[in-house]
Amino acid sequence: MKIDIRPCGPQDAGALALVGQATFLETYATVLPAADILAHCGDEHGEGRYAAWLAQPETHRFWAAEVAGLGATVGYVMLCPPDLPVPTGPGDLEIKRIYLLSRFQGGGVGARLMTTAIDAARALGARRLLLGVYGENASAIAFYARQGFTEAGVRKFQVGANTYDDLVLARAL
Repeated sequence: MKIDIRPCGPQDAGALALVGQATFLETYATVLPAADILAHCGDEHGEGRYAAWLAQPETHRFWAAEVAGLGATVGYVMLCPPDLPVPTGPGDLEIKRIYLLSRFQGGGVGARLMTTAIDAARALGARRLLLGVYGENASAIAFYARQGFTEAGVRKFQVGANTYDDLVLARAL
């Protein structure tokens, strides 16, 4: 199945929210309490949140992975100014989200999304990319390591009523 990657615009808020909710649920349904998942998805993955980010194309950039010919969004990557508890500078950008439905993982689509973000960051003059990842998400941590990211710190991450440890990873560009 061919997957295309394309820049997103305001019309994509609903699809991005749906993929964000679906990937969060399928990744954490066996790890986090249901109430926390629902609260997190309702707030952090609501369509309004994505619409607000998409309304700031000068600072918040998205690319969607979609099934060719059908337009069904199956993943995305988001690039924005860093909002992480590590020292940052003017040459830093954050991959706030890189999500891909599990059915499409393992075939290189995630790497293509990452390459898209890296290329865009370089074109914007960034010198370093940062991201946060749940400290117990071994498969995501391994993916980021293969992409050249290393640990730069730790942050507390609120999901619903509970707080979890996230790793902050960085990669020089």
